[in-house]
Amino acid sequence: MASFEGSLDRRYRGEHPVRTLLYLFRKDRWRLAAALVVFTVKHSPIWLLPLVTAAIVDTVVMHLPLERLWSSVGLTMLILIVNTPLHLLWVRLLHGSVRRTGTALRSALCTRMQQLSIGYHTRTSAGVLQTKVVRDVETVEQMVQQTAEIGLGAVTVLIGGLAIIAVRTPEFLPVFFLVVPVAALLVARLRGRLRTHNEDFRQEVEHLSSRVSEMTRLITITRAHGLERDALRRMDDTLRRVLDSGRRLDLLNGRFASLSWVFLNLLGICFLSGAALIAYFEIWAITPGDVVMLSAFLTTLTNSTSTLMGLAPVVTKGLESVRSIGEVLQAPELEYNAGKTEVTEVRGAVEFQGVHYAYRNAGAPAVRDFTLSVAPGETVALVGASGAGKSTVLNLVIGFIRPTSGRILLDGTDMNDLDLRTYRHFVSVVPQESILFEGTVRENVAYGMEHADDDAVRQALRDANALEFVERLPQGLETVVGDNGARLSGGQRQRLAIARALIRDPRVLILDEATSALDTRSEALVQQALGRLLHGRTTFVVAHRLSTVRNADRIVVMRDGAIQEIGSHEELLRRGGAYAALQSAQLA
Repeated sequence: MASFEGSLDRRYRGEHPVRTLLYLFRKDRWRLAAALVVFTVKHSPIWLLPLVTAAIVDTVVMHLPLERLWSSVGLTMLILIVNTPLHLLWVRLLHGSVRRTGTALRSALCTRMQQLSIGYHTRTSAGVLQTKVVRDVETVEQMVQQTAEIGLGAVTVLIGGLAIIAVRTPEFLPVFFLVVPVAALLVARLRGRLRTHNEDFRQEVEHLSSRVSEMTRLITITRAHGLERDALRRMDDTLRRVLDSGRRLDLLNGRFASLSWVFLNLLGICFLSGAALIAYFEIWAITPGDVVMLSAFLTTLTNSTSTLMGLAPVVTKGLESVRSIGEVLQAPELEYNAGKTEVTEVRGAVEFQGVHYAYRNAGAPAVRDFTLSVAPGETVALVGASGAGKSTVLNLVIGFIRPTSGRILLDGTDMNDLDLRTYRHFVSVVPQESILFEGTVRENVAYGMEHADDDAVRQALRDANALEFVERLPQGLETVVGDNGARLSGGQRQRLAIARALIRDPRVLILDEATSALDTRSEALVQQALGRLLHGRTTFVVAHRLSTVRNADRIVVMRDGAIQEIGSHEELLRRGGAYAALQSAQLA
């Protein structure tokens, strides 16, 4: 599916959403062509019926041969009989194509989200992205299905009906041709306003999705502090905006539908009156059957035109969803790895050479003139006040962000020249908040290690001081941990995260406040596990508790993105500088 996403991204740029849709369905074009033929045949009774009615009336009134009657009725009955198998074939061809394309589009979005930078994900709500993958793709599917089902039916009726009128009563054809352009003009006049309101409504729904995601994430904090009313008040404001936007959109759609209905029926009355007068005074040579046929076609073609006009909101909403999806598929903040050197082995030597990094729209750089050489197997701790640049350095090591200036060398090679996806196979991260998914203990520990057996999982749990509590769980390794490990304590979750890092046998290890949220006993167990994890690996540790970094080979004290001092725990205390001041503040 990745190739699909890449092609779509190139094709989408600067193009109208309709052209994008045509490109989306390019692989199913022959199925769609066959579906069009099948639909035309199965739907033909709708526009053939007035012609059959005219033949019956003329046969009765003018006493024509009955063969004309039987042939018309027989043809119509044959088409009606085969309607069911043809309809099932139509559903298989059309809906199958729509479902396949929708699945491919969702895969393209997910692929793109995996390629986008961490900075993009930091700025973009997960709820908004979820809405694009679920709701917007569904809206596109519904638009195509409804346009094909309803719109194609209306179009075939219009074409078939106008063709019959052109053959039977060509004098009336100009009148019918007048109805369609006038109706189309109405659609064009209102479509601009519909698009604007649909875009506003879509953005409000995305904001609502983000709010719901935020509310569920903060539910424990809300309950713990008795803030339910405040949370509901924030949600009510968002719901009210969605309500107001939806009402405005509904009123505009309602006004659009009402005006089109009144207009088309007024035209219909005028047309029918004129046809009756022409037949009454015998101005043109038309039969009684023609009068009945024209009357029937008047209603049929008017309804078809009204149907096409009624599809305008559906099409507008669907095209807006195409644009919404394009916001992700066009997002330029990609991590480019194509054509770069794949990493097959890592010793763990990391060298920063005058590294600067500034976040977008930020005033001062987050990291400036950062120069440091880390030997393979060395443990380096980063300490300092919040905002000192510690987490930015970790993100630079992982490759989530690239230096604004300067270089980072991995085993002597500039990381800008490396395929970072292959490099990260040798990296493990233990964050402050352990991230677990709804699955078993085994699945969480062996995530991404499909070939890891039970012995490897148990050994990783043992080294992480987690095997004892896991064996006490109801189903052991097969125990489901709940959403984000909700059925486990903080210390247990963190030890599972360490076990996940251990089983990967990383060469570069990132510990970001791995013990800051734990109680004393849990911290002691985690520290023992970390001691085993650090052995023989290049490790970068960020910690506020200086007691957790005292055994690091070197401690780097940072301030305002720059290095203040470097040394071991004892050396820095002897100097009596910034590190000693931090130590005194924590002991106090």
